[in-house]
Order: sequence, then structure tokens, then C-alpha cells
Amino acid sequence: MKKENYNVIGVMSGTSLDGVDLAHIFFEEEDAKWRFEILECETVAYDCAWVSRLKAAVDFNTSELENLNRDYTGLLGKIISDFISKNKLTPNAVCSHGHTILHQPQNGFTLQIGNLPEIAAVCGQKVICDFRVQDVRLGGQGAPLVPIGDRILFSDYDYCLNLGGFSNVSFEENGKRIAFDISPVNTVLNFYANRFGKDFDDRGKISASGEIDEDLLEALNNLDFYKKAYPKSLGFEYVKQTVIPLIESFPISDENKMRTFSEHIAFQIASALPQKNGKLLITGGGAYNDFLVKRMQYFLPEMQIIIPDKKTLEFKEALIFALLGILKLRGEINVLSSVTGAAHDHCSGVVFS
Repeated sequence: MKKENYNVIGVMSGTSLDGVDLAHIFFEEEDAKWRFEILECETVAYDCAWVSRLKAAVDFNTSELENLNRDYTGLLGKIISDFISKNKLTPNAVCSHGHTILHQPQNGFTLQIGNLPEIAAVCGQKVICDFRVQDVRLGGQGAPLVPIGDRILFSDYDYCLNLGGFSNVSFEENGKRIAFDISPVNTVLNFYANRFGKDFDDRGKISASGEIDEDLLEALNNLDFYKKAYPKSLGFEYVKQTVIPLIESFPISDENKMRTFSEHIAFQIASALPQKNGKLLITGGGAYNDFLVKRMQYFLPEMQIIIPDKKTLEFKEALIFALLGILKLRGEINVLSSVTGAAHDHCSGVVFS
């Protein structure tokens, strides 16, 4: 029996802008069965200047994006280097997602900054990164990429749901892994929480204090995105250009906007699942939103909703990008065409050393 061990760091920055997730992962593969252990891990928060710059980047011109990419690559490399030094690590490789600024697969384009070759020199490691671009070139959505990790590492669950900047789900259907983005989540809720001087809606308390506006709820549920068949994915552009302007067109309190949008999220998640029972694993920052989870349970009364241990909850995406990097090094498939809509399954990512 052949056994392979890997000692890697997974790095992820999501659209909710809470910071850079770093996780030191030990993987063991034996006879096509994978085992993992999440060791040291942390989230390094962005300072106010970086949050502002990343939020504004959706409107940057080409020159501004190039400067941002260079600066962010330096920042990310330094964050990784500091994490390695602090924890006295000797990883085989660093597997980094970067940070999505533009995501327009319908136009054949996606941009994750922090994936320039210089990152390897800054952090002094072999780096596997830039996982999405190749898929878009092959006609895919470039997202979501996590589902292959769901299949390999979390097959005990009927559904794997991530509640981050957006909600996305993956599951098996007729022998294929299916996955897609469902709706915005923290990209919208955090926007309104900021108006209350909060980084996020702690446990969903602000949302819970509001009332549903039925007209707004109907307008949200009637957005064209929800009528599209999967594969499909969302980017921050959609939130900024479509969702926020729609919500803002209703002259209601911010509490009521958040309450209504929480109901919308829960309703759309329930609507997206083909079977309304089984085991549903929830990860991502939205899993801490007790009110949102409660509303999901309302719409899915027969579903067993499972929130895992803290490390898995907070660092599952970093964990799976670490796995994607290993699969790239092994020359194995790490992107599923059944998920993204690409021309075929493929081995994505670039390696810098």
C-alpha cells in the first residue's frame, strides 16, 4: 500500500473582506483515501486602507489594477512569510487562492490578485496559485472550485454549503458533483452592518430586530439570476450593480432591509436544494449568524443542519485550496466540468518557485 504525506499551507481571501485565512494542513493519502488535520491557523485582518482599496477595485482601470495586483502580491507574500516564521513551519508548498477583484466568466474574464510570480520570492516558498483563470478559458465559470474537495474530504454529507460573501452549495447528483453559487450573503449583510458601525451582524441580531418587507422580498426573489440553470456563479460586481441598488430603492429602515435580505437568503438556499432532507454541512462566517441559520431551518424542517468544529468552519476553503494545490503538483484533476461548465475536467493552477 502506497502512502503519501503532504505538509502544506492553504491561503484564502474571500469576498466578505474579513481578512486572509491561513491554515497549516497535514494530508495523508493512502489507496485513494484522504485524511487531513488542520494544525496552526489564523485569519489576518485587513487594515481599513486595504478594505477601502479592495472595495473600490471593481471600478479600477487597467493601470490601477496592475498596481493593486503588485502591491497585494507583496502584502500577501509578507503575510504568508510571517505566518511561517511565527509558527516555525517548513511546508512542502503554499497553495494560495488570492483575492477575487473581478469575476465576469460570461465575458471570458476573472481576476484574482496576489498570484504574480513574485509571491514565491516574497514568502520564500514554492507557491501554487491562480486556480480559476484556466477554467474560464475552457468556457467554465471559474467557480466554485471547492466542490472537488467536498467530494474527496466531506463525502459523509449530502450537501456542503458555504456561507461567505456568497452562498454556494455542492452535492452529488447522478454520479456527478454539482455545485453553484446561490445568492449573495455577507457581501450584502456586511454592507448594511457597516452603517451601524459594525463589521458584521453579530449572530444576526440586527437582522432579527427588523421586519420583512414583502415587496422587497418579492423583488429580490424575482431577480433573473435565480431563474438561470447551473452552472452559475456570482461576483461582487453583481452585488454593487444590481442587488444593492434594488434594496436601496425601497424607503425602509436598514434593520428591515437586513431582515428581508436574511429571509431572501434562507428561502433561496432552501429552493436550491433538490432534496429537502439529509445532512447539510455549513461552513464560512455566515454559520455564526444564528438568526440566518434559524431561518434556514424554518424553510428546511427535515434537514439535519450540522455546524462543524471551529477550525473546519472557519478554514474549510483554505483547507480545500491546499488540496487543490497538492492535486496540481500530482498532475491530477482538481476542477470538475460538471461544476463549472468547462469543456472538460482539468488540472488547474500555476506553480512558482
